[in-house]
Amino acid sequence: MPHVTNEIKRRIQEVGEENGASVVIVEVGGTVGDIEGLPFLEAIRQMRSDVGRDNVLYIHVTLLPYISSTGELKTKPTQHSVNELRRIGIQPDIIVCRSDYPVPEGMKDKISLFCSVDKRAVIPLMTVPTIYEVPIILEESGLGNLMMEMLGLPSGNEDMREWRAMVEKMKAPKQPLPIALVGKYVELRDAYISVREALRHAATRLDQEVDIHWVQSEDIEKDEGNLDRLLGSVQGILVPGGFGDRGIEGMIKAARYAREHKVPYLGLCLGMQVMVVEFARHVFNSDEPNSTEFSPQTPYPVIDLLPEQREVNGKGGTMRLGAYLCYLQKGSRAAAAYGDPVVYERHRHRFEFNNQFRYTLGEAGLTASGLSPDGKLVEIVELRDHPWMIATQFHPEFKSRPNRPHPLFSDFIKAAKQTMREGAQHPLPLRQGEKGET
Repeated sequence: MPHVTNEIKRRIQEVGEENGASVVIVEVGGTVGDIEGLPFLEAIRQMRSDVGRDNVLYIHVTLLPYISSTGELKTKPTQHSVNELRRIGIQPDIIVCRSDYPVPEGMKDKISLFCSVDKRAVIPLMTVPTIYEVPIILEESGLGNLMMEMLGLPSGNEDMREWRAMVEKMKAPKQPLPIALVGKYVELRDAYISVREALRHAATRLDQEVDIHWVQSEDIEKDEGNLDRLLGSVQGILVPGGFGDRGIEGMIKAARYAREHKVPYLGLCLGMQVMVVEFARHVFNSDEPNSTEFSPQTPYPVIDLLPEQREVNGKGGTMRLGAYLCYLQKGSRAAAAYGDPVVYERHRHRFEFNNQFRYTLGEAGLTASGLSPDGKLVEIVELRDHPWMIATQFHPEFKSRPNRPHPLFSDFIKAAKQTMREGAQHPLPLRQGEKGET
């Protein structure tokens, strides 16, 4: 099926051409041998022939498991995965060896011999407290210069002082700041890994250690009396994105709690929609306001598909994806956080704020502080009579970086840091097996 591999190669080359890049880094995820990954492995095998052997570098990341009964690391899985790559025509140039324990020199020799790579190209990568240490370890191992040498590019010593200082700041003891993350997928925490890291980026910048309280929104639905127990000890509430109606009422109650108790609130995508629904229920004194995603017959469809989307049956046809321009309202909290009147943010959603309710909700205190260039789409909302309650239709967590925290996350953490709630500091107990997060 050459059209599949040709399309993969075309997209790889297109990324480089569109961005004028000297190097394009492509990660083929999964495990070598998985059937789903074979077209991608075949595509990168062909790339070496298409663009020249000296212009492609294969780096294989592999695990060295530790056998506790014998107290040793094993290289056999690495040898097998390299043999499988060879079978399909790929010879790794560099092997990065993940391990929970130090890799002895003799083991590096063994991997070099049986996997046909230079010993310099066997790079140990031991488990570290924070993933942001990894670039430092790889640079100290000489990987950067080795890659540049193999690609025929000029090498040199990169200045990583700023990055090292950031990592040291992350690892240093800091005051914990309790933030509730109220979601429907909290049992699968990697579903919110971008949100979690964006919170940590912002907290580190402000010399705080974010203490995430993972709150299952369905737990709030089961017993509204749980609200004080689950949210009473936090200084900020974040409701992230998601699809489907499971746990929605719990998220709406969390938004109401934040509004009524003046707790800083940040809503992301679905988190913005539940904030709008909750405020509409307050304004109309009714439980009927809703999103047509969850209640198609609601008489108050404050969140809805755009009129031009309603005739499109396939969900992919109505999905708004990628970066879009957003104009910020002068004098709004969002504009103050960004310090810029115009921003680009990344989207992944179908439903929008229904403009039929923009005036009524605006008069009641819900400001549309971020709009699309034509003014038709509400991108950011905030409450006027609240210390800090902002929600976005886009996903700001996608643009946060450890040394460049997203402005909205930074402002949210700053607001949470300033919010000391009297008599509310009773931390939740740690779940069994957890460390450092409640």
